[in-house]
Parts: sequence; structure tokens; C-alpha cells
Amino acid sequence: MNAYDEYMRGIVTPMREELTNAGFTELTTAESVDETLKDLKGSALIVINSVCGCAAGLARPAVREAVAEVKPDHLLTVFAGQDKEATEALRAHFPEIPPSSPSVAIWNDGKLVYFVPREQIENFQKDQIKDHLVDVLTNVVGQ
Repeated sequence: MNAYDEYMRGIVTPMREELTNAGFTELTTAESVDETLKDLKGSALIVINSVCGCAAGLARPAVREAVAEVKPDHLLTVFAGQDKEATEALRAHFPEIPPSSPSVAIWNDGKLVYFVPREQIENFQKDQIKDHLVDVLTNVVGQ
């Protein structure tokens, strides 16, 4: 591993763990994304994680709080800029949505039903984002 990759691994490890410790399954390869999504039944919240400040201060905390209130069947994540092939594979499942990270995809019964792009994260308060996600998840999950 070169010095850059080692440095980045040290930076992003806690950012990854913030979601995996909250029960998210990390998809790190294109194959894991495609395999997971091809037969996915029920609801899923998928975070496209990022190293930016709005991911750290807004997206990840809001997502963790939202799924504590309304939990979909699956919690998944990819890391933009780090697991590039996995992120590209996920985005290929909803090509009509421009790339955006951080962002949140709500999946239900094999298809994208809602998407929260970076623009609906970076200029909002954490509680606004959490409440937005809770409202959407409540409609999708039915709790």
C-alpha cells in the first residue's frame, strides 16, 4: 500500500465505522452492490458516504438518528471516492439521478423510491434531515 492509500485509510476508517457500528452493511465492490441489490426484498436505506464536512456533521448523524426511529429492513452504504467501483455500480441502478455525495437512497422492493441529494443535506440542520428521512421511511416502511 502506498503512503497516500495508507493515509486515506486512516482518515476514512472512523467515517466508515460510524455507519457500520450503527448496523450498516458496507458494500465495497461492484459485485457486492449488484449481488445485494439484485434480490433485495423489502426496504433499504443506502448511504453514499463521503469525507466532506456535511457527511460528518449532518448526513451520518441524521441517518443514524432516523433509523433509530424507523428502521428499514436493510441498512447499506458505499463510500464515494474510496470504493469507486461500488459507488459507480450503485449509481448505475438509478442513472437518472446525478452523482451526489453524501446522499441517501431509499430503496423498496427492488427499486429506488426516494433520493436525498447533497443539496438537501449541506444547507439544512441535522434535525431537519433526520425528520425528512423519518417521514420518508415511515411512508415506505409503514411504521
